[in-house]
Amino acid sequence: MNRILIVRMSALGDIVHALPVLAALRRAWPAARVDWIVDEAYAPILSLAEGLHKRVVVRAETSYQTGDAISFGGATGYLGAVRHLRAQRYDVALDLQGLLKSAVWARLSGAARVIGFDRAHLREPLAAAFYSETVVPLEAPHVIQKNLSILTALNLPPGAVELPLHPVAGAAAIAAITAAGGSGHYMVLNPGAAWPNKRWPAERFGALAAQLRARTGRPSLVTWGPGERALAEQVAGASDGAAAPAPPTAIADLAVIVRDAALVVSGDTGPLHIAAAMGTPLVGLYGPTWPERNGPWNPDDQVISRAGGCVCHHKRQCQRGAPCINEIAVSEVLAAVERRLSHPRQGFHRRQGFGGRDGGQAPQ
Repeated sequence: MNRILIVRMSALGDIVHALPVLAALRRAWPAARVDWIVDEAYAPILSLAEGLHKRVVVRAETSYQTGDAISFGGATGYLGAVRHLRAQRYDVALDLQGLLKSAVWARLSGAARVIGFDRAHLREPLAAAFYSETVVPLEAPHVIQKNLSILTALNLPPGAVELPLHPVAGAAAIAAITAAGGSGHYMVLNPGAAWPNKRWPAERFGALAAQLRARTGRPSLVTWGPGERALAEQVAGASDGAAAPAPPTAIADLAVIVRDAALVVSGDTGPLHIAAAMGTPLVGLYGPTWPERNGPWNPDDQVISRAGGCVCHHKRQCQRGAPCINEIAVSEVLAAVERRLSHPRQGFHRRQGFGGRDGGQAPQ
C-alpha cells in the first residue's frame, strides 16, 4: 500500500476514535502516504496527528493549501475536491463513518479499493452499495475496536491502540494552567456538548467544583467550545469561587489543558475523548449513549451511566422532557472522582489496551 485515504469526516470524538487506524497503517507501511478527508469544522484535531500526510478539507468556507492540508470551499469546492482525490490514485479508501455521504466520498476518490463495514453494522445501510469490499467488524463493544477491525481487509492485525496526538499549547492556555496551580494541580470540568441530551446541569458542575476544592484543595478549570462561554460562566458562578472558565481554546490548547489536569469530568463529547487520548484520569457522565461503545478505555477510569434506563438513545433531545443524565447526583460523581484518584496516574502511554468495567453490555 503506497497511497491510502481515510474517510471520517466528523465529529470530534469520532475522529479521535479513528486515529488508531492511522497509527496502525503507519506501523505497517512507514513509507506509505496516508491522507484523510474531513469536514472543515473538525480539521484542526488532525493537525495534531503524527504520520498524516495531508488533510483533505471539504465543506469549507474558503479554498487554501498549506503544507499539511488542502481545502476546497465555495460552490465549486466539491468538484475541485473530487478532481484532487482522483489525481492521487489511492490504492485504498477506508470509510470509517458508514454514512451515505462518507461512502460517496470514498467512491468518488477513485481508489482502487473502497472498503467499509457490512450493511448490518452501518448507521445508514445504503452506504454499503458504494463499497467494493465490506468487513464484518470484530465482536467487541468499543468503537475503537470496531474501527481497527477494518484493517483485516488489508491483512493487518488490529494490534495495540495508539493515539498519535502531539499538541502544543499557546500562551493563554499555558497562563491558565499556571494560574490554576500548574500541571497536575487542577481539575477540568467540561459541561458542554453538542447534544443537549448529553449535558449534566451547570449548577451541579458548580457544586461539584466547590466540593472538589473542599476535599482535594484543587481548583477547577471549566472548558467550553463555540457558543458555550455563558455555560462555563454559569458553572463558575455556582462554584463559590472554586472554578474559573478556561480561556478561549484552539484544539491544541484544549488538548494540553486536559492532558495536564489531575482529572477530567465530562459528558460524552469531544473533550472527554481527547482527554482519554492524552491518558488523563476521567469520570464520564453518560445519558443517551453507551459508555461501553463510546467511553474511556482505561479500566481505571470511572463511568456513571443512565443509558440502561434511557428511552431516547442517540437522540439529540430528550423525548420525555427530563434528560436521564439529570438523574446523576453530585454525591455520585464525587464518589467516582475519589475512586479514580485512588489509582495513581501512570503517565501518558501512546499505546494502550482495553479493560473491562461493570455496567452491562451495549446493544449490538
